[in-house]
Amino acid sequence: MGHLHPHPPGITRLHQLASKKKQTKVEEAKKNSHFLRGTIDQALHSDSPGFEQDDQQLLKNHGVYQQDDRDAREANKVLGGEREIIFMTRIKVPGGDLTPQQYLGMDKIAEELTLNRALRVTTRQNFQLHGVLKGTLKEAIKRVNQVMLSTLCGCGDVERNIMAPPAPFANPAHQAARGLAKQLSDALVPQTHAYHEIWLDGEKVDSSLDSEPLYGEQYLPRKFKTGIGLYDDNSTDVHSQDVGLIAILEGDEFKGVNILVGGGLGMTHKMEDTYARLGTPLGYAPAKHAIEVVRTIAEMFRDYGDRTDRKHARLKYIIEEQGIDAFREEFVSRVSFKLEPWQGNGHLAHQDWLGLHEQGDGRYFYGQYIANGRIMDTEVLRMKTAFRKIVEGLGPRVILTPNQNIIFGDLSEGDVEKLKRVVEAYNLPKVEGMSGVRRGAMACPALPTCGLALTEAERIIPEVLDDLEREFVRLELDEEPITVRMTGCPNGCARPYTADIGLVGHKPGHYDIFLGGRLAGDRLADLYAQNVPQADLVLVLRPVLEAWAHRRTPGQGLGDYYQQLVAHQVAPHILTGSKESPTRQTVEAKILSLPVIGPE
Repeated sequence: MGHLHPHPPGITRLHQLASKKKQTKVEEAKKNSHFLRGTIDQALHSDSPGFEQDDQQLLKNHGVYQQDDRDAREANKVLGGEREIIFMTRIKVPGGDLTPQQYLGMDKIAEELTLNRALRVTTRQNFQLHGVLKGTLKEAIKRVNQVMLSTLCGCGDVERNIMAPPAPFANPAHQAARGLAKQLSDALVPQTHAYHEIWLDGEKVDSSLDSEPLYGEQYLPRKFKTGIGLYDDNSTDVHSQDVGLIAILEGDEFKGVNILVGGGLGMTHKMEDTYARLGTPLGYAPAKHAIEVVRTIAEMFRDYGDRTDRKHARLKYIIEEQGIDAFREEFVSRVSFKLEPWQGNGHLAHQDWLGLHEQGDGRYFYGQYIANGRIMDTEVLRMKTAFRKIVEGLGPRVILTPNQNIIFGDLSEGDVEKLKRVVEAYNLPKVEGMSGVRRGAMACPALPTCGLALTEAERIIPEVLDDLEREFVRLELDEEPITVRMTGCPNGCARPYTADIGLVGHKPGHYDIFLGGRLAGDRLADLYAQNVPQADLVLVLRPVLEAWAHRRTPGQGLGDYYQQLVAHQVAPHILTGSKESPTRQTVEAKILSLPVIGPE
């Protein structure tokens, strides 16, 4: 396993992309990079404020994105100045698991080496540092590694951060399932010496002596994501991963994994050959083979992925276009074990683990809400200082969650009382009394730093949530569990396409509304309304929200209710955002003419 073949042995029904098109410039850059070196080291020590295009692509594999302050672009253009180059650095944290020392180390790096002094928890349980300048980039990465973390594989055409259920239960089976994230991360890390040479002053190695048994000299065709979930906690959204592993636990034993392949939520507006897709069941494997499962699927993606079109270079398109049967046949021909049929038919559930919970060993963990994962001090809320005091004073286990929140674990009863006093003293958000709308909301960073953003997300979602909360309170829905996710572009970083309500940037100030996903993350939402101004979002949602409030059966979630409307041919394919739209009036009339629609 791990050897490269132009036409790997054992190919049966799966076939490589037959195309005469040239490979992309990114593929050429990787191929000529001498295993991710490029000219990064030379550029790092030059007077240039940034890196050339090829090096920018290579930098992503090192966990670095070159960005600029998009708020300042127009002013710089008018004044004849250059773009203000800054960098985002993503720190890989398998399963979101941190020691107190690692958390405090990251807190200090953010305080001393970023422009906004903030840490950001991502939807993949990473940390991101925003606003790092080129002159301090190497120092930041060096200090990340000094606390035994790494930026390698934070981004790029490699296995990204491995996700895992965040709750630190003491049960050995649960701990083993969580521990798999670190094992997978170690097993799939690139072998190149480039990272240590460039960032950690490692000994220079002749690149001809480097090898990548898994990745090869061109690495993967594009990013590759793996997440571990549980039937009673799918906060990692396993169906949205390239490889989703649903851990099967029996008592104290981690028995094995049900395997999903070909999930992914990125798409591009007006390009029908790009789309969000849920993972397809592949089969079941005993836990001892889990690493081989993921490594083999990564090898298959390496061999069969499209290197001529990056928008098409995802595992999901191989599965969709060539079929799961062909993929399974090739997978079975490569692995050393017998792939077994899917085990059981459990239903996935979602947990956010906010508030206080017992670990099962006489100790406790506490989940603290963070709006959009941004840990920082403001005049209104000194969250970063409060977290520092908690970690310094209590020495808890720290876990970043897929919902962009944080867990403080291994707390004694005395620790819990001290933590609660800090929460009160710093007026941190408490789950008690928090609306379902706010509790289940996430947004990507979008403007001003993301180069792909078409419009705002993180900066304006507080206003959107305020508007939604007022509507939910009016309809007596404020305690209903619900997911609201917002992104500034269709790439789907905040996972909007599996949410009850997904708001996806269409153009400045306008959003597409997706409805019909659900908390469990096992169903795609439908495009409900297109190109809606921010001010009209609630107005356009109102007919469905009112119908859900008054005409559902007890316990029926918004996504489930919407899917029942679709089944009864009430919801149109796409609703326009206009208040006077005949389509909207028709929908309202149809809803009002229906009897109560309950689960079928």
